[in-house]
Amino acid sequence: MQNNKLIVIGGDAAGMTAASKVRREQPECEIVVFERGIHTSYSACGMPYYIGGQIESEEQLIARKPEVFRQKQYIDVRTRHEVIEIDPISKRVKVKSLDEENVFWEPWDDLLIATGASPIVPEMENVDAGGIFTLSTLQSGIDVFNFVNEKKPTKAVVVGGGYIGIEMAEAFLDRSMEVTLIDMAPQLMATFDKDMADLIFDYMTEQQVKVLLEEKLVKFEKNPDGSVKTVITDKQSIPADIVILGMGVKPNSELAAQAGIKLGANNAICVNQRLETSAPNIWAAGDCAESFHLITQKQVHIALGTVANKHGLVAGINISGGSARFPGVLGTAITKFNGLEISCTGISEKEAIKLKLDYQVETITSSSPAGYYPGSEKITVKLLVDQATKRILGGQIIGYQGAAKRIDTIATAITAGFTVQQLVDLDLAYAPPFSTVWDPVQIAARKFI
Repeated sequence: MQNNKLIVIGGDAAGMTAASKVRREQPECEIVVFERGIHTSYSACGMPYYIGGQIESEEQLIARKPEVFRQKQYIDVRTRHEVIEIDPISKRVKVKSLDEENVFWEPWDDLLIATGASPIVPEMENVDAGGIFTLSTLQSGIDVFNFVNEKKPTKAVVVGGGYIGIEMAEAFLDRSMEVTLIDMAPQLMATFDKDMADLIFDYMTEQQVKVLLEEKLVKFEKNPDGSVKTVITDKQSIPADIVILGMGVKPNSELAAQAGIKLGANNAICVNQRLETSAPNIWAAGDCAESFHLITQKQVHIALGTVANKHGLVAGINISGGSARFPGVLGTAITKFNGLEISCTGISEKEAIKLKLDYQVETITSSSPAGYYPGSEKITVKLLVDQATKRILGGQIIGYQGAAKRIDTIATAITAGFTVQQLVDLDLAYAPPFSTVWDPVQIAARKFI
């Protein structure tokens, strides 16, 4: 693209990263971003910590406001504008101004779809009750924060035991609430193996969260004023003043599908390594688009901020006329609950079984830092390797301060195609305040040798 017009649908991580890259590479290019919300470039991942009180203001979660993009980068960011139709033949989009309530068509030479993903909300009785929230946009986080401050809820129910569920359980504990977490699965954290997830369950229970597994959400009951009163599962009734639905997300791909653009994994927009869609001059990036998994060698939908930002950069380079490739993902992720750190990368043992892989697995418990150093606590590392090649397939880490970021070593080793011997041979740093002489990741790798 040379000095043409780029339209971006969606003003968060992927969309604004791409727009900013195009602006740097093509100073004369006309760039228009349509965002149906009021915020751009914010950290959705920080919302639980804002709600919990660790972050003082929502302003701290905003990397760059719309007016900054307009004034400093000359990107025409139009908030409260929703794209309602894509015409790939005429190369134009139909846009609805949500404040002025008028509709107009806008032409483009290149189009980037960065519409993100939306929380899954079940269709059930009274799901619209006051005090029931999902977390996706920054505004949704602000709404929860304001509700907690104004209504002073004392009983919180979190539906879903994934990343959002665990982080919001912590946030509500920090706000001195009685917290119940329910999940229909037999374990927390579906991306982990059950033996590792059980460590999370035990710790959360010790921290006074009531964790109810294998319980299915059925409906809600309202108070006379329309606020939520009770969460009804298939086993019991749970009083609630506030509810968070953390039941996963789905890609916002309907707009693309209606335009005849091909969808892929989990109905995410199908893209190649250049982030091109099936339609000419239309690109897709971020939580609405699929990625290639480096271990399974299949297309997947992984909604993570890290992936969205990398998607946006690759798309921006290519829209500007460059030649970049997005190589793929491992699903590397990290979170915490109070003092417990939790991380994973690659595939789990249950995924290896499903894929019918010939694998070996080892789980070790060590200490971090060195066992004799003050403050030393347990760290559990689970490592999965290919039986024949001894290449690393996946890892899971659960432990305390300084434990979880060790997952980056495993993710790097997988990406580089390392065997367990090569992981053992890595010259990793050691001092008693940080690690045992053999790092716990290497202790796990040594089990295979």
